[in-house]
Amino acid sequence: MSEIILDFEKPIVELEKKIEEMYEMSSLENVDLSADIQKAEEKLNRTIAKIHSNLTRWQRVQLARHPDRPTTLDYLSRICADFIEIHGDRYFSDDKAVVAGFATIDDFQCVVIGHQKGSNTKENLFRNFGMPHPEGYRKALRAMKLAEKFHKPVVTFIDTQGAYPGIGAEERGQAEAIARNLFEMSRLKTPIICIIIGEGASGGALGIGVGDRILLLENTWYSVISPEGCASILYHDSSKAPIVAEALKVTARDLESLGISDEILPEPLGGAHRNQEQTAQTIKNAILKYLTELKAIPMDELIRQRVEKYSKMGTWSESNDAPAANQSSISRKNE
Repeated sequence: MSEIILDFEKPIVELEKKIEEMYEMSSLENVDLSADIQKAEEKLNRTIAKIHSNLTRWQRVQLARHPDRPTTLDYLSRICADFIEIHGDRYFSDDKAVVAGFATIDDFQCVVIGHQKGSNTKENLFRNFGMPHPEGYRKALRAMKLAEKFHKPVVTFIDTQGAYPGIGAEERGQAEAIARNLFEMSRLKTPIICIIIGEGASGGALGIGVGDRILLLENTWYSVISPEGCASILYHDSSKAPIVAEALKVTARDLESLGISDEILPEPLGGAHRNQEQTAQTIKNAILKYLTELKAIPMDELIRQRVEKYSKMGTWSESNDAPAANQSSISRKNE
């Protein structure tokens, strides 16, 4: 467990320390404090419920980034009976910020792909803080094509601050790699389930985020840009991120109201990091439910529904008040 405590978690941590001290005193001094401990634990549960029922959008962003939050590999170790990882994009190198391979989830053999962060500074440096290079997206595409070839469904786990913005990544075609994945996933001939397990930022998330079902854990966020990035552009001040988070409407509930997510997966009281086993079981149940559902849909119809799903996202309007010159130009093109 990390030593980082979010501001709104401090009352919870204080109560937990108090309960721990009561257990130690009961054990060392052989004193029966069971009644007091029970009352303290009930107060703890009430406090957690009260705090987490009134979280702001920015606080949910912070929860999504919690250093103890489970990663893709944490979930795979609990969900999958086996996981055979593949490495490299066969063009440049193996990107450690993306993991991909074959896995068995109960009766389903799948291809799983996910962003991978570290649990400490050393691991985060090794994983590039979960920010993929273009070879990470090309490795993901390689895995997807194998899934299509062998008729295996694809499950992706999304958790990234965004694609790596370094010069080398741009030189090796970062934008092209993401765009290629968007194109290929839109027509991939196999079911695709995408699950946001933490952060879902910009094209870095979309690079493995086109699917038949989009699921979000309760305390996650998904947006075209991070609150800090947006605040830096609009206000020239990243400290305005809490204000921007409200305007961007980045949370799971927001995405559900906008018709982007198909289901919000509940997290344990206090967040996914407080009970990784329970969260993993919730994700597993959802995967099995939707794989069963998608397996029954004919492939041509599945792809048609996938394209239609994304076509319906967002709102737009057409104006009939175009200038006369443009109208005549349009008329000539249509003749």
